[in-house]
Amino acid sequence: MADPLVRFERVRKTYGTGAAAVQSLDLDIARGELMTLLGPSGSGKTTTLMMLAGFELPSEGRILLEGRDIAQTAPHRRGIGVVFQSYALFPHMTVAENVAFPLSVRGVGRSERDSRVAKALDMVRLGGFGDRRPAQLSGGQQQRVALARAMVFEPPIVLLDEPLGALDKALREEMQLEIRHIHQRLGVTMMYVTHDQAEALTLSDRIAVFEGGRIRQCADPKALYDRPADAFVAGFVGENNLLPGTIEARDGEECSIRLRCGPLVQASAVDCGGRGEACVVAIRPERIAVAGVTASDLGEGALPATVLEAIFLGDHVRLRLGVGDGGEILAKRPAGVGSLPEPGGPAAIAWPEGAAFAFRDTTPRV
Repeated sequence: MADPLVRFERVRKTYGTGAAAVQSLDLDIARGELMTLLGPSGSGKTTTLMMLAGFELPSEGRILLEGRDIAQTAPHRRGIGVVFQSYALFPHMTVAENVAFPLSVRGVGRSERDSRVAKALDMVRLGGFGDRRPAQLSGGQQQRVALARAMVFEPPIVLLDEPLGALDKALREEMQLEIRHIHQRLGVTMMYVTHDQAEALTLSDRIAVFEGGRIRQCADPKALYDRPADAFVAGFVGENNLLPGTIEARDGEECSIRLRCGPLVQASAVDCGGRGEACVVAIRPERIAVAGVTASDLGEGALPATVLEAIFLGDHVRLRLGVGDGGEILAKRPAGVGSLPEPGGPAAIAWPEGAAFAFRDTTPRV
């Protein structure tokens, strides 16, 4: 990236125990980009955000903002907007006073301050709410106030640390779209931290998947979902069948793999070795075709299966299928489209060419 707004160069963060919360981090964030840091608890994503905000100092490496090394710059002098999960609104202030606070401490005059506060509240659809107190607002409205406060002084980047974690599902989904639309409308640069994969896919221009203090993959949502870089990303982003097996043959990027439960399948090599090596085959449940017929009726490459369970989930049916000697595969079928085999009955499964990927099997052996 030629001229990133933010650049992390070989950044490392360790604590008193010597364990590294973030290891050798290299990451660029472009101007106007919505970058999401996604990962499980303890993966290093929040520590990364806190180092950029200035609430944590890197143990090694450099953090550049608009080309300046800001490692020794105090948080309040970085000019970065931050939105926390807890909202952190001042309960004794009105909504307008909360939003105006960053402008007040920067010495912005009353007339300009009032104008910018009004625009910020309109931006988050809270025009007319300026005289209310935070306690008089819903959780989603409070989160919008926090977002308006973080953006009212026009910072170069806004950091959002799991800002929707306290909201219910419906409101959370509404706010995801609200944040996305604000970003698209204003072109403001954002770094967003979450452990929610659906949230990351909904919001992001790019997603950096963290695990163990490192970035396992950084890509746009579609590339991340369709072409995960390794077994961890395949298992963490979206739902995936992860089937252990052994490579029997490899021809370039195509592998023949004997699954541990018995069947021989074909998969595209992404991050795996050669013949005789252990691997994991990943197949998305929605890519699997299921028919209540014998395998031969579904075509070459189809596998015989047994329907173990069928769960109706409104817009789709989730099928748990037995394959081979004790193997299980999950499949998803749109509800109301065609007939489904009954639980306990025989079935056949297949998937299109290019839908299965092979990765190294890094499961610890005991």
